[in-house]
Amino acid sequence: MDTTAALVSAASGLALGLSLIVAIGAQNAFVLRQGLRGEHVLAVVAVCATSDAVLIAAGVQGTGALLDRLPWFVPVVEWGGAAFLLGYAALAARRALRPAAALRVDGDPAPRPLRGVLATCLALTWLNPHVYLDTVVLLGAVAGSHDERRWWFGAGAVVGSVLWFAALGTGARLLRPLFARPRAWQVLDGGIAVVMVTIALSLLR
Repeated sequence: MDTTAALVSAASGLALGLSLIVAIGAQNAFVLRQGLRGEHVLAVVAVCATSDAVLIAAGVQGTGALLDRLPWFVPVVEWGGAAFLLGYAALAARRALRPAAALRVDGDPAPRPLRGVLATCLALTWLNPHVYLDTVVLLGAVAGSHDERRWWFGAGAVVGSVLWFAALGTGARLLRPLFARPRAWQVLDGGIAVVMVTIALSLLR
């Protein structure tokens, strides 16, 4: 195999993967918040990156074509995902409207257990149909155009996912001085609530 062509395919996968994942969404908002809290960051980053890798691999393998044959699957995920996102939005809105409940940057007095954090992370990832459309269907379709180099393309997309989540989760600490003020947490949670509701409503159209 031509090494240069393989690297070009990998670079294309990296670029497309980043262009799809960097957009503000439920998953990114959750990773950002955990990064600001400094709570289970590496575990959350690992779950997000691993989930993306599995979905990208499925797309490269050709699962996107299979989803086209299961018209009932996407609506089920859309309704389930919308319900979950609306519930999460309600919790975020409640935090935003109750300044006394704002988190402290130097550590929350009642940190959430790892199991609960990972459960929320997995739900935000796997109950979001946009994730399937972006990684399995779109990335899978583009990867197919690279023929025998499709796995190089997929590898590039996976690297992009890992780099983004690692940067978002660990880089959030640079913003912690700003979030030393409860007002900043209110704005963040209010923004998260708006994002979640917007995504949920888009799923129900």
